[in-house]
Amino acid sequence: MTAPTEAAGDRQLAILGSPIAQALSPVLHRTAYAALQLNWSYGAIDCTPDRLPSFLATLDDTWAGLSLTMPLKRTVVPLLDEASATVRAAGTANTVIVRGGRLLGENTDTYGMLQALRDAGVTRAESACVLGTGATATTTLAVLHTLGCTEATVIAREPARIRELESTAERIGLAVRIRPWMETARHLTADLVVSALPPGAADNLAPAWPSAVRNTLLDVVYKPWPTPLADAARHAGTTVIGGLPMLLHQAARQVELQTGCTPAPIAAMRAAAVQALTDAPDGDPHVVRAMI
Repeated sequence: MTAPTEAAGDRQLAILGSPIAQALSPVLHRTAYAALQLNWSYGAIDCTPDRLPSFLATLDDTWAGLSLTMPLKRTVVPLLDEASATVRAAGTANTVIVRGGRLLGENTDTYGMLQALRDAGVTRAESACVLGTGATATTTLAVLHTLGCTEATVIAREPARIRELESTAERIGLAVRIRPWMETARHLTADLVVSALPPGAADNLAPAWPSAVRNTLLDVVYKPWPTPLADAARHAGTTVIGGLPMLLHQAARQVELQTGCTPAPIAAMRAAAVQALTDAPDGDPHVVRAMI
């Protein structure tokens, strides 16, 4: 295992977003730091897009980095000093590394989604349907391109975000066909369906899941689990991937980038996630373990 790239000493990190109270990231990162014997802290800070520039301006050399969740993944990009090729292509960043007074941006959601799919045996996608047009949907387009997909159908629940998604598609060379929410059912037969929607947003699609197609569904939700859509797909014989494997892999990659330690202790992080979700008021240990 490689040692941290930063000098010894306490550092702080946090996840920013709104709402933020239910985020699992603090559990994952704190577990990783303990396993790596780093006396680092990781908090959760409620932050809206209008407050992000002033918050970033307060960061000093005690900060090692940030994790970003909705609605900040697009907002942060023009505020970065340097952005990775993945960030530039997707137009979103979920990771900030603070180094030498500079803010470096990365998108580990792409890595996390790819690893979750590969763990389930999905290495190519001839056809794809993406539910949603938010930051996770744009990340999905980058993943589809990596999987060899040349065209994807995108179901627009919020048409106002279409232009940002189309810009991402143009940058990465992926053709997209935008379809309204009312047409969703006819596109659920794609080889790979990715629900890039928040909890509850896709629940009403469950009755429309096709029964004669053996495809793959990646639902980025990890709590509550299973979602009605995931449950309907599983009963129809579809391979279903939940949001927890994606979350684990992207968090592990964040830990590696922000601490300089590789590999990240993903086994310990996985165990901590399972325990945290099991201990939750609505946690079912059998359901939680089935997620990964």
